Amino acid sequence: MDGQGRGHREAAPEARARQIIDAALIIAGWIVQDRDEVNLHAGPGIAVRETPTATGPADYLLFLDGRACGVLEAKPEGTTLLGVVNQGTDYTRAAPARYPAWADPLPFVYVSTGAETLFQDARDPHARPRRIFAPHRPETLRAMLQAGNSLRARLATLPPLDASRLRPCQAEAIAGVETSLAAGKPRALVSMATGAGKTYTACALTHRLLSPPVRMGRVLFLVDRANLGTQAKREFDAFTPGGAGLLFREEFTVQHLQGSAIDPSASVVISTVQRLYSVLRGQPLDDEDDERGGFERPDDHAQRPVTYNPDIPPETFDLIIVDECHRSIYGSWRQVLEYFDAFLVGLTATPGRHTLGFFQQNIVSQYPFERSVADGVNVDFEVWRVRTEVGERGGTIPAGFAVPHRDKETRRRRLAALEEDRPYAPSELNRAIENPNQIRTVLQAYRDALPTQLFPGRAEVPKTLIFCQSDSHAETVTEIAREVFEGDARFAQKITYKATGRTGQELIQDFRTDHLFRIATTVDMVATGTDIRPLEVLIFLRDVRSAQYFEQMRGRGSRTILPTDLQRATPSAERKDRFIIVDAVGVTESVKTPTEPLERDRTLSLEALLERVAFGHTDEDTCATLAGRLARLEGRLPDPAKADLRQTAHGATLTDLARALVDAADPIRIEAKARETGAASPEDDAAWDAAAEALRAEACKPIAANPALRRAILEAQRQTEIIVDELTPDAVLSADFDLKRATEITERFTRFLDEEQDRLAALAILYARPHAQRRLTYAMLQELRQAMARPPWLLDDRNVWACYRRLHAGQTRAPAGLLTDLVGLVRYAIGARAVLAPFAPDVNRNFELWLGREKKAGRDYTEAQMEWLRLMKEWVASNVDLTMNDLREVPDFSSRGGTARARVLFGADRLPTLVDDLADALVA
Repeated sequence: MDGQGRGHREAAPEARARQIIDAALIIAGWIVQDRDEVNLHAGPGIAVRETPTATGPADYLLFLDGRACGVLEAKPEGTTLLGVVNQGTDYTRAAPARYPAWADPLPFVYVSTGAETLFQDARDPHARPRRIFAPHRPETLRAMLQAGNSLRARLATLPPLDASRLRPCQAEAIAGVETSLAAGKPRALVSMATGAGKTYTACALTHRLLSPPVRMGRVLFLVDRANLGTQAKREFDAFTPGGAGLLFREEFTVQHLQGSAIDPSASVVISTVQRLYSVLRGQPLDDEDDERGGFERPDDHAQRPVTYNPDIPPETFDLIIVDECHRSIYGSWRQVLEYFDAFLVGLTATPGRHTLGFFQQNIVSQYPFERSVADGVNVDFEVWRVRTEVGERGGTIPAGFAVPHRDKETRRRRLAALEEDRPYAPSELNRAIENPNQIRTVLQAYRDALPTQLFPGRAEVPKTLIFCQSDSHAETVTEIAREVFEGDARFAQKITYKATGRTGQELIQDFRTDHLFRIATTVDMVATGTDIRPLEVLIFLRDVRSAQYFEQMRGRGSRTILPTDLQRATPSAERKDRFIIVDAVGVTESVKTPTEPLERDRTLSLEALLERVAFGHTDEDTCATLAGRLARLEGRLPDPAKADLRQTAHGATLTDLARALVDAADPIRIEAKARETGAASPEDDAAWDAAAEALRAEACKPIAANPALRRAILEAQRQTEIIVDELTPDAVLSADFDLKRATEITERFTRFLDEEQDRLAALAILYARPHAQRRLTYAMLQELRQAMARPPWLLDDRNVWACYRRLHAGQTRAPAGLLTDLVGLVRYAIGARAVLAPFAPDVNRNFELWLGREKKAGRDYTEAQMEWLRLMKEWVASNVDLTMNDLREVPDFSSRGGTARARVLFGADRLPTLVDDLADALVA
C-alpha cells in the first residue's frame, strides 16, 4: 500500500484481504490490534494494524516480546506480490527509528493477498521472498532470532564432507544437495539407482544438517508405504556417523509417525504421505491405507484441500526428504509437501518429466543403474524369456461347456455355459480371462530350468517374487505355485494388501529371513522401495507400460548381499552375482512410456465425467481426468468389448479418444490453433485460452454427441467378472535366455575399445600401437576398468565377460575373478584370441614355453631357482607385471629373502635381465 486512501476509503478487495489475513495471523498465534488499542503486554506476538513508520504506515507491524521484528503488507487478491516486497523492506528500514526493535533493519517481511503469502528474511545470504502457506507463529520467529543467523546463512557454513564411510555416489549426492541448499534453492532432486543406498544417504545428510553449525529444527522423511517407513526407521536408528561412535538414535529422536501426534522432541519424523495428510486434516487413517502407496490409493481428497493446522504449523519441518518422490508428488498429494515451509529433497531411481518439473529441473546428482553395476553396488540381470501357446496366441473357450465365472472383487464363483465360442487374445489374460493351465505351464518351465539353465547345483528354489495382475490373480498363482513345486502353505505366500493372518510388513520380513518361504506373489506391495536382498528371481505374469514403474519393479532383484547372508536365506547358494527376470508376458519387450499424471479429479465417477462432457463442460481438469479413465479402461477390457465399443464410436478406440483429449492440451497445437484465429503472440492470453477451449471441445465432441457410446462405456466398466478357462491346454513354445541385452553390452564394449584404444595405455599395448609403452602394468589395468565404468560406457568387465559367455558358449571359459582377466577379455574382443579365457592359463602356457627356450639356450634351473620362478609366474598371473621393486617389497618374495636372496640364486648381473625377460614372455 502507498499510505493513501486508507481507513474508511479502503477498497472492498483490500478489506476482504485484511479479513483473511487477520484470521491467518490469529490462528497462527498472533494477537491483532488496532494502533489506538495497542497493548504489547497482551502476548508474545502482536500484529498492530496501520502502524506509522518514517516512510508511511505499514499495514501490520509485528511485535515479538515487545520489540518490532517485521512487517506484513496486505494487497487485494490477484495482486502480483514480488514488487510489493520492496515496499515492505522500506518499512523495515524505517520502523526502528520509532519503535524498539530486534534489529535495524527489521529482519522479516511478509506480503499477502490472503490467497498467497510471501516471506523474506533479510539475514539470508541471498535474501529473496519465498511462498509460504501462512505466517509463522511468534515462537518460530523467536527461535529464528535467537539462533543468531538464518538457517540459509548457516547452510552456507557446512564443513567439508568426510566421505570415508560413504560410497562415491552417496558422497556426490550429499555434496550436490548441500550445494543446492547453500544457494537457497527450494527443491533438489537426487536420481540414484535402486540399491545404491538412498536411505543411508539421507541418514548421513540429515545427521550433518541436524548437527552444528546448521542445527536444523526437524526433518521429515516421507515415504509412501508403512513398511518402507519401518525399514527407514531401522536404518536411521542404526546409522553411525564417523567420529563420536554414537548411534543416530542416541543423538537425535527418530519418530515413525503411526498415530496422530508429532513428538515435540523428534528431530526426524518418518511418515507416509497419506498419514501426514490425515493428521493435517485431523482424521483417522486405516492401517491398510497407510500400507497402500499414496500413488495407488484413490485420490478422493482432491476436493478437501489441506488447511492450517495449529498443532502442525507449516514451519514444523525445515527439510522434507521425499523417498520414491516420483510417486509421492502426484495429484493432490503434493499439497501436503507445499503446506510446509521447508526445503524439499527428492530421492528416486526413476525421475520422469513430471518429477523433474516439480523439482524445478534442479537435479543435483545422477547415478544410473548401469554405473551402479559397474561399481559393484548392484548386480546385473539376465532375461529368461518363456513363450507359451496361450501366452503368445491366446485361446478359445468352446461354447456349451459350463465354465467358472469369478467375481474380481469377492472371488465368488458361479458356473455358466457360454452361448458361443469365446476367443481371447494374450492381452486379455488375467484381465478378462484367467487360464490356470497357462500359469501352471510357465511355473513348470521355470521349475524344470532351475537345475539346468538357471541355477545349476542349487538344492532349493531361489527366493522368487512373482508380479501378478491383481490380488485375485495372486491368489490363484500362489495356489498353483504350491502345487507345481509340491510346497506347503509356508513355501509360497501372497504379499498384498488383502493378505490375511499376518501384516504385509511381517510377511516381507518372513520372506527376507525364512529359508522355507521361497516364493512370494504380489501386485504392488513389494514393487517399489522394499529391500529384500536375498531375492534372485523376478517372474513377470503382468506387463507394465510405465518406464518408471518397471525400473522400480526390476530393482527389487538388484540388491547385493554378502555370501554369508545369502546362504542364511538360501543355504546352497555361493554368491549373488546376478538376478534373473523370468519374462512370461513380454514385459522386457513392450514399449515403455514415462508415467505422467492425467487424472486431476478422482472424486468424480466415470458416469459423472461423461455427463459433464455431454453438457458441454470441457475444462482442462475434466478432459485430463476423462483421458486417464478411458486409457485405463481400454487396458482392462477384453477384445470383444473393445470391438463393440469401436463400432459404437464409429471406428475410434478408447485409446484414440483419450489421445485426442491429451493432444488438446499440447502447447504446439494450441499455438497453431491460436495463430489460425489471428493471434499475434503467446502473450495474447485470451486468444490462447480460446484456442485451447476450442481444441478441447473438438476432442470431446465424439463423446458428447454420441449418447450410445457413453452408455456402452459405462456398461463395459461394469463388467466385473473374469472367466476361468480350465479347458484350453497350454504348452511351452520356447524358454531360453534373451540374448538381446548381451548383444547390446558386447557391442558397447566393442565401441569402447575402438574409441579408447589410442587414449588408454593398456589398450594401446594390447592393440600393439606404435606409440605404446613396452609393458602392461597393474595401474594401467585399473585405469582401463575405471574408464569402462564411467559414462557413457557404464561397463562392468565381469558383466561383459558373462555376456560373451552367453553369446559364445563354446568359445568361453569362466573368469578367475582377477583384474588381469581384462587382458584376456580385450584380446578376445579384438580378435587376438580365439577363446575367451582367464589370463592365468596364458601365463602358465607362456611360462612353459619360456622354460623350453631357456633350456635350448643351455640354461637349466635348480629346484630352488624354480621355486622362485614359479612365484614370479604366479605374481605376473595376478598382477600382469614384475619388477625388481616387487622382489624387494612383496611379502611372497621378501619373506624368502627378497632381492638379496634372488641375486644369490640368479646372479646379481643376471637378475634384472631375467626379471624383464620373464615378464615380457609371460604377458606375450
